[in-house]
Amino acid sequence: MVRLEAVLNSWKTVRQDTVQAVADMPDLSYQPTPELMAFRDLAVHVLNAGHALTQLLLDGTEDMSAAGFREKMAAYFLSVPANAEAGELVEKLTATLETDAAELAARPAEFWAGMITRFDGQRLTRLEMLQFIKEHELTHRSQMFMYLRLKGIVPPPTRRKMAKK
Repeated sequence: MVRLEAVLNSWKTVRQDTVQAVADMPDLSYQPTPELMAFRDLAVHVLNAGHALTQLLLDGTEDMSAAGFREKMAAYFLSVPANAEAGELVEKLTATLETDAAELAARPAEFWAGMITRFDGQRLTRLEMLQFIKEHELTHRSQMFMYLRLKGIVPPPTRRKMAKK
């Protein structure tokens, strides 16, 4: 059985590397090809998707497949300037997860066992949805790491591993 504390601690670790990737990227407007999101846009997407989906869970939303879900989600998006600098993104990414994680941790076990419908129609527990939110960030964090590599920058986890040798 997966414990809430383990999911939150894991997400915090993922977020630390996301934050470090943002801090390390010298050109937030970098976009490897026109059809891919720019690095800054990835960071904002991670910020807003993680926060909005978390807030919807906390608000007791049970059906994310219902009409108007995207609009409901957008109500939780944070205001981020189109040309936001790394420092602002780092601050928002850090502060938002700290606040959200504290709110999530305060919910009782019964809350996490409750079933919801995800936006794709899949039924899952709230804890499984939280795991999905973390995995969503992992996916985009990997994309950010690829962008760093394309700029000749070693991503944070690899730097840590290399430092241990």
